[in-house]
Amino acid sequence: MGEKITMKANLGYLYLLSPLHTGGTSQEGNIVGIAREVHTDLPYLPSSTIRGRLRAATSDNLRNNLWGNTLEDVTNGGDENLTQGKLWVGDAFILWFPVPSLSHGVVWITSPFLLRRWLRLVNPTWESDRQLTVPSVGSFSGGNKKNLYLKDAIFDKTNLQEWKKDNWQKYIPGGNEETKTISNVLIISDEDCQVLIQSSLWRQVKIKLDEKKSVDGGFRYEEAIPPETVMFFPWGKNTIVNGTSQQLIESFKNNVLKQENCWQFGGQESLGRGFVELWSN
Repeated sequence: MGEKITMKANLGYLYLLSPLHTGGTSQEGNIVGIAREVHTDLPYLPSSTIRGRLRAATSDNLRNNLWGNTLEDVTNGGDENLTQGKLWVGDAFILWFPVPSLSHGVVWITSPFLLRRWLRLVNPTWESDRQLTVPSVGSFSGGNKKNLYLKDAIFDKTNLQEWKKDNWQKYIPGGNEETKTISNVLIISDEDCQVLIQSSLWRQVKIKLDEKKSVDGGFRYEEAIPPETVMFFPWGKNTIVNGTSQQLIESFKNNVLKQENCWQFGGQESLGRGFVELWSN
């Protein structure tokens, strides 16, 4: 067998406070889609969206140092050449996704695939005695005393295994008060997880009005990732950085990430969309 592939990077986390819509490239019928991963079709938040928002929040004296200058800086005569920033930011992926349950209120679901790509990033940063493995499908923090109803799916209690609190909490990102409210968590198969995520996306009905405020055309639905979703993204220093990497990382954490409690990503800010809590461990 080949050597296990790991990647050491800093991790940022997003806890969605409102629906998050990032424009996608597809529109099927009257549904305006959101950005999706090509290989999984799961919703995600593009790194360009995250980087742009972080860059805008960086103070003037640090902005070009951390993120590089822009074409506007060059054309206005302030700089001679375009420069590369010292930090990189990756896409944000789903880690825990909330699904309504008739039997247990709200249940946060994930799958072996979603956990594995998080563990590829988080395990290399921990000591060997903290290394996590992927729990078995059917692990449920609510026990197996009764059947579990999720949307239109029914999970028989005989297929659920009790997931003890001192174990499942290790898979919930710390450092944020909102994640402490998560209680019911479940590991399901990759296939079931994809179906439930797709059927549980937030869909907002919108209509087009003409200049007289009359309906101009039919309805359309805009998809969004629902509130209470937990996402993560990797970030780190570019290869051009030498010597002062730790100071650079601490400067970014203290001067950018910690300056705001609530961030906004994506579109429709005036409608209260895209508000998240952002932190890094």
